[in-house]
Amino acid sequence: MRLLLVHPSALMYSEIFLRLEPLGLERVAAAARDAGHTVRVVDLQVLSHKLLDRELRSFQPEALGISLNYLANIPEAIEIAHRAKAASPGCFVFFGGHSVSFVGDHVLEQAEGAVDAIARGEGETVVVPLLEAVPDDAAHTVPGVVTAQGRGPAPRMLESIDSPRPARDLMRRRNRYFIGELDPCASIEFTRGCPWDCSFCSAWTFYGRSYRRAAPEAAAEEMASIREPNVFIVDDVAFIKPDHGHGIAAELERRNIRKQYYLETRADVLLRNEEVFERWTRLGLRYMFLGMEALDADGLDQFRKRISPDENFKALETARRLGISVAINLIVDPGWDEEQFRLVREFAMTVPEIVHLTVMTPYPGTEVWHTESRQLTTRDYRLFDIQHAVVPTRLPLEQFYRELVRTQAVINRKHLGLRTAVGALGILGRHLAHGQTNFARMLWKFSRVYNANRQFSDHARPVRYELPLPERRTAAPGRKELFVHTIGRSGSRPRTGAGAQAPAGSGTETPAGSAAEVTAGTGADPLAGGGPGAEPAATAAGTETAAATGAGTGSTTGTGSGTGTATGTGTGTAAGDGTGTGGGAAGAGSASGQ
Repeated sequence: MRLLLVHPSALMYSEIFLRLEPLGLERVAAAARDAGHTVRVVDLQVLSHKLLDRELRSFQPEALGISLNYLANIPEAIEIAHRAKAASPGCFVFFGGHSVSFVGDHVLEQAEGAVDAIARGEGETVVVPLLEAVPDDAAHTVPGVVTAQGRGPAPRMLESIDSPRPARDLMRRRNRYFIGELDPCASIEFTRGCPWDCSFCSAWTFYGRSYRRAAPEAAAEEMASIREPNVFIVDDVAFIKPDHGHGIAAELERRNIRKQYYLETRADVLLRNEEVFERWTRLGLRYMFLGMEALDADGLDQFRKRISPDENFKALETARRLGISVAINLIVDPGWDEEQFRLVREFAMTVPEIVHLTVMTPYPGTEVWHTESRQLTTRDYRLFDIQHAVVPTRLPLEQFYRELVRTQAVINRKHLGLRTAVGALGILGRHLAHGQTNFARMLWKFSRVYNANRQFSDHARPVRYELPLPERRTAAPGRKELFVHTIGRSGSRPRTGAGAQAPAGSGTETPAGSAAEVTAGTGADPLAGGGPGAEPAATAAGTETAAATGAGTGSTTGTGSGTGTATGTGTGTAAGDGTGTGGGAAGAGSASGQ
């Protein structure tokens, strides 16, 4: 079957700070190609809609899959579906990805026949059986699939994330992928899932509290196949298990692989496993994203980060000592007033790290989606991008955006001003000499993209496609009610008893790369407690790597922040759709939701 896979256009922060290859979509493409299908990929982050229209006419796909890790891309995806049906009336159109997994039934209804199926869950497991079922009109029987005829069983999880290896050869204009000064930059996935349970995040709800690791040998083999000199490690939280971080490092050292790396982790993980991060600096680790989210204990408790301000600041000191440039994400509460914005500006100017702001946003699949007492002021999908306020603001909305942009602009001038720009000339010159312009464009693009008038006027656009209303309830739903994947079904049952790994500080866990590893006990720090079978508790930080469904997905996480002499950019997000990778996927960014 001729299959065309599409990644939607870049969101606001991807226009400036980072543009990541759609790793999940590449994995879905590989799974389909391995099964004998003819596959093409169009990434609208780097390619045009005109090219997509030419592909629809010339390739005449029999199936079209669109990756939806981000709610903000849903209206664009529905319009593409209508165009595909017009160009090829018999084309089977399906959506997949992290975000659409939580609102599939609603999106199917809104598409008014242009979308034939929604694939929930990890894309690698669903794409082949879905394509096989299409000729028999049996898509509704496939695990994880939702159609107008009904829905199949619960989505399945990969037994191992070692394969399929991403079909990077199908991507065009790979030189357009970058993060900060790492230009060009590829992406790779070492783990999938997150053992914490932040209230604003849907990474843990998507994966049903599972956590899987790639085998070190497989990870190193994939790294050896990457041609780019820079690599972004998309794991939600890098190097939770020190033996895994050391294992991959040993394999890279054995193969003499040297690249520059950017990763995301938690402050407490960095403090516990400092020796792992130190080893990785010798391999080329240069940049790190830490989702601090809040500066005070009350804010951290609100987001259920299970960490203290002291730990966050000690982690910054540790990273500085290791020579790692850090980007910090803070979540902007819509209830902030001018004084709170001023305090954040003051903090950001007193630390050497890059600070980025993302707006707290309740997303389907997160606990705050069900418990947020403040009513949504809009259900326009396009505004759910962690750069717009979708719940009431204490300040008048236009003033809120002025304070937000003013604060971010002050922070960015610290890193993108004349002095730092001069300091970055050497880096800029090297990139331009190799034909890489992403970093150069990023340095002077901020004011055009981040603009208070633009953000405020976005609320006045006509709205055709809207989010469903959240279910009204007096208490948070049971955690398993939020799961897309369910531990214990379809190959995702964690091993217990003889032969099962149970490292200190984690609950039941399976060997790296097999089934699903479950870590942590209810309400506990996932690295410090919880017995076998206990429901993990915890929180997600960082951009998301998840695997999501359908057309897979994968791509950008969050949002970055300035660059400067040391230029790195942050990624992470806040309550936002995550970056994702996995077979279709992705999830919650550092601060947020899906």
